[in-house]
Amino acid sequence: MSAPAELRELLLNRITDIPDHPQPGVVFKDITPLLADPAAFGALTEAFAELCGRHRVDKIVGLEARGFILAAPVAVRAGVGFVPVRKAGKLPGTTLGQAYELEYGTAEIEIHTDALAPGDRVLVIDDVLATGGTADASLQLIRRAGAEVAGLAVLLELGFLAGRQRLEPGLKGAPLEALITV
Repeated sequence: MSAPAELRELLLNRITDIPDHPQPGVVFKDITPLLADPAAFGALTEAFAELCGRHRVDKIVGLEARGFILAAPVAVRAGVGFVPVRKAGKLPGTTLGQAYELEYGTAEIEIHTDALAPGDRVLVIDDVLATGGTADASLQLIRRAGAEVAGLAVLLELGFLAGRQRLEPGLKGAPLEALITV
């Protein structure tokens, strides 16, 4: 899914490129101007909430940290539960973890063991799809918890980093919805 031209323009005009952040050669996509604009943030929330209805979603998983900001209002708007996926060690209580490879090492994400029920249809929401490592780990976590992946939705896909190709096996036919691909 690609956003309609009017929505795409509204969103793109409120995403700022920050060169050399967090390191030289990287162009960071800053979504804070989009979040500060109620019309743009509202339109983004509506677009994601529509996906929840289309894919019959029971719960939304938001990936730390900017995925939380996008996913929580979508869950409220769609009338479904919100489940945060956090970096290891950030959640209290009993958790289920999933390690994954980064370009420069490994990392681990976690959810509460009781956050998802068997049969829950779960939509993963994040801001940017880059290499797909964290998103792929979240798909594995969801399935290990006994839930079903209904899809993955992102505001912005960086197509040149091939995250979509990395995620294809883990999606197992579930849709990957990017509102904007650059």
